Amino acid sequence: MVQEKTSHLHIAMFPWFATGHITPFLQLSNKLAEKGHQISFLLPNKARIQLNYMNLHPNLITFHSLTVPPVEGLPPGAETASDVPIYLTTLLAAALDLMIGQVKELLVKLNPDVVFYDMAHWIPELASEIGFKTVHYNVVCAASIAIALVPSRKISKNRVISDEELMEPPTGYPSSTIVLRKHEAKSLSFISLEFGKGISFYERITNCLMKCDAISIRTCRELEGSLCDYISREYEKPVFLTGPVLPESGKQHLEDQWANWLNKFEPGTVVFCAFGSQVVLEKKQFQELVLGFELTGRPFLVALKPPSGATTIEEALPEGFEDRVRGRGIVHGGWIQQPAILSHPSVGCFVNHCGFGSMWESLMSNCQIVLIPHLGDQILNTRLLAEELKVAVEVERDENGWFSKENLSRAIRCVMVEDSKVGDLVKENHGKWSEFIARECFMSEFIEKFIQNLDTLVADKKESKMRNVL
Repeated sequence: MVQEKTSHLHIAMFPWFATGHITPFLQLSNKLAEKGHQISFLLPNKARIQLNYMNLHPNLITFHSLTVPPVEGLPPGAETASDVPIYLTTLLAAALDLMIGQVKELLVKLNPDVVFYDMAHWIPELASEIGFKTVHYNVVCAASIAIALVPSRKISKNRVISDEELMEPPTGYPSSTIVLRKHEAKSLSFISLEFGKGISFYERITNCLMKCDAISIRTCRELEGSLCDYISREYEKPVFLTGPVLPESGKQHLEDQWANWLNKFEPGTVVFCAFGSQVVLEKKQFQELVLGFELTGRPFLVALKPPSGATTIEEALPEGFEDRVRGRGIVHGGWIQQPAILSHPSVGCFVNHCGFGSMWESLMSNCQIVLIPHLGDQILNTRLLAEELKVAVEVERDENGWFSKENLSRAIRCVMVEDSKVGDLVKENHGKWSEFIARECFMSEFIEKFIQNLDTLVADKKESKMRNVL
């Protein structure tokens, strides 16, 4: 007997209000819409306007604008994490929680089969009222959840976790080099602090994970299988993996200003640096960074936000820097087409913060990888690439987390100089992984399996609906 083809699902997406969360939710939406599934995407109005170009299937993906309510201390008009300094994101989380009525009204009207969410810990409560399944979709590495956000971490309410505790993995954590060093532990100490009104980040995420119907992670078993199994055991929930879920490379046309500049240089000679939408360096560290690129003697393109205390990139540059690097170096303070630049033949090295999206883009590129992580999940991603997979080099820092221009230059040179033992090793390993990920069936197989898991998850809801109709 031929099995009947599964009917298409109606999926609602409700990501945290940060570009690094909204974008992967939208990339997954595009993959699901390719298979004919209907997507209702909930996001603030400003983000909807900015990301509309990424909606590749407007006939199936519908954006629904949300109004972010005012919260005392939150700048007027702030709608996403990009609009506020990182210490004010707790107020944005408070605004998110005030939107429960607005979101409920919309979900009642939409009546989806399943809702994907990440920060709104109250979504499962709405699920029991309205009648849909829930998937907690994680856009960070499995290591970030496994090392910090599991019940075995045992962070009680109103208790600040110490750096020493965070350096020790939780009970049952798999044997791994993905751990925190002494100066890095403080980067995860925020998990015990308030994130929203009356709730810590740890409570928020562990509640999400405990109350959802299934956990999903943007990773693959080949990279983090043992960590995914650990998370599944800790929460006694199925874990559905989506794979990297990135847009196909080579399809984005590079803007002429960057294409023309890069075309001036020999293949594989340019160093490209980007730290994502949230990393803001202190001015002294910013200056040390750009001086490190100057010290390499290589052409470079750097895309960063202005450092703290500066309104523009230009005013923060070291004295005489622009004159010294004119013609071979650019420091740009605006948005840039990262995937398209990485695919340009002149780019030979990618210096980045190892956010999860950049991590995957690094692996899929032909560039050598140099890493300078800043936030907790970025540090753990770096351990994965530099220590576990040995496809990248991390810039050495002192015990306070400071990196020097000499250490940055040294890391770049060691991966780009021919006949470098370290460079040859990471290049060989990187080549194997990028070839593996680039296989035609790699991402498609993940999505097919993921959809099968979703079908199984919502089957009882659909059967219940059918019984009610009959």
